[in-house]
Amino acid sequence: MSLPQILTPSIQKAIQALFDVTVDKIEFQTTRKEFEGDITMVIFPLLKVIKSNPAELGNKIGTYLVENVSEVARFNVVSGFLNIVISDSYYLNFFNGIRENKQFGFVSPDPAEKAVMVEYSSPNTNKPLHLGHVRNNLLGYSVAEILKASGKKVYKTQIINDRGIHICKSMLAWEKFGSGETPETSGLKGDKLVGKYYVEFDKAYKSQINSLIENGKTEDEAKKQAPIIVEAQDMLKKWEAGDEQVIELWKKMNQWVYDGFATTYTNLGVDFDKYYYESNTYLLGKDVVQVGLDKGVFEKDPDGSVWIDLTDEGLDRKIVLRSDGTAVYMTQDIGTAIQRVKDMPDVGGMVYTVGNEQDYHFKVLFLILKKLGFDWASSLYHLSYGMVDLPSGKMKSREGTVVDADDLMQDMTDTAQKISEDLGKLDSYNAEEKAKLYQTIGLGALKYYILKVDPKKRILFNPEESVDFAGNTGPFIQYTYARIQSIIRKADFDFSAPAQITELHEKEKELVKQIELFPEVIQNAAQNHSPALIANYTYDLVKEYNSFYQSVHILGEVDLAKKIFRVQLSQKVAEVIKGAFYLLGIEVPERM
Repeated sequence: MSLPQILTPSIQKAIQALFDVTVDKIEFQTTRKEFEGDITMVIFPLLKVIKSNPAELGNKIGTYLVENVSEVARFNVVSGFLNIVISDSYYLNFFNGIRENKQFGFVSPDPAEKAVMVEYSSPNTNKPLHLGHVRNNLLGYSVAEILKASGKKVYKTQIINDRGIHICKSMLAWEKFGSGETPETSGLKGDKLVGKYYVEFDKAYKSQINSLIENGKTEDEAKKQAPIIVEAQDMLKKWEAGDEQVIELWKKMNQWVYDGFATTYTNLGVDFDKYYYESNTYLLGKDVVQVGLDKGVFEKDPDGSVWIDLTDEGLDRKIVLRSDGTAVYMTQDIGTAIQRVKDMPDVGGMVYTVGNEQDYHFKVLFLILKKLGFDWASSLYHLSYGMVDLPSGKMKSREGTVVDADDLMQDMTDTAQKISEDLGKLDSYNAEEKAKLYQTIGLGALKYYILKVDPKKRILFNPEESVDFAGNTGPFIQYTYARIQSIIRKADFDFSAPAQITELHEKEKELVKQIELFPEVIQNAAQNHSPALIANYTYDLVKEYNSFYQSVHILGEVDLAKKIFRVQLSQKVAEVIKGAFYLLGIEVPERM
């Protein structure tokens, strides 16, 4: 039970006893650093119903709490704020109650509650994953884990964009220029090999456009008439018609990409429970259009196209079926959402991890599903995020200037190695241990740097800055965890039983207060779909621990009871760090 939950009924009783007034809500806030107190009650709202001045009102309530509530040690009143000091016994009882709970803060799923499906990654099969996909994957995976920890049953999914003209471009270029090259013969990961031919297509296409323009064509004519784009369009028609040869090539090259993606996902530390493929879903939703027409949700234009008018909701008219009867992306997304609930009837909500350039699309999608009468449509959420920029500027897939995800992860590992070697603290490690540690630090730096930023904000990613061992970085937090493990290894005494102490050092108390916040932070992060809340809480916890570490003796403490408590407190901090970093998909090293 949290402090507000403990104090609220007691304060309500105090107000009733002192002033014969009933209040429904008590407002609390964190006590400001310059004042003594563990929690602050805001007095001003009470002045509407109690005729008194703030100081008198605060003093009367404070005195009542000290006399009647065991958890309250003392108080002070500043202006319209009652700063309440909580007794050490409260914090000691709380700590001893959670000390052996390895899953502190994590809530088991309620079988009666509907599950949540989290969609992320959703790449195209014509190129490798890049830096933008990294943010998408890290956000989606972390939000899924945070929702699980908050007590939700979660399914992780992605829809793979494995069809369309962009896929045919890679296929056609491989046929023309590949000379039968495969991942095995080239030594390239399959997704990199296919991406190579996507770039080759663009080079050939641009060359043909320039030739046509030199021969008198306009740029628009050249773009439409370039032989290679005409061939790619023809290949797409053959794919849609089920041409065996084209389908066979499509399956072969897509499998190369899937194998490559699987390696990247493993290295990045993300996973999925279910896969959807656009080649299977692109016709979904067409049957729903007729349902929408029958319900009056959609309207048909004279040319046969079907639309929804959302102008009353501040949006515009949106097409859901073309005049020739073909579907648009919106139709497909409607059908896919419905199909997912059919596949998993316990799903009651979905989270779509998609960049903020699609904000409008998802507003429309969610509104259409609500108007069609699906009750789960009110539990849909667009996890909208900003782009990731580099000091060198924007990335372009067609020109081959993207920051490849595999290369980025390797660069981060290499950067971690360089910085670690410069610090010179790994002399006792063998080569295998060093390689594992460099990867743990490098990936931890990458993930933390991306996840500590609010998802809606754009990121300027700086690899060197992210691997700094000081400041708000992953390696700084990992180093603190490793430091605590060293303390625990050196503790050559029994610290398994509750420590027999009655008073807390100021730094001990602050640390216990920070630990106490963890369950609430998880719930807030789940409600806001924001791993940044977990990341920055962990940084605050580590700062508090390092202040504690600098202020008191731990293993050097003479009093055995205090020494036991400080080792136990250190151990619990490490467990919370590990739990928080688990939710961010980050490993913690036992030694650094």
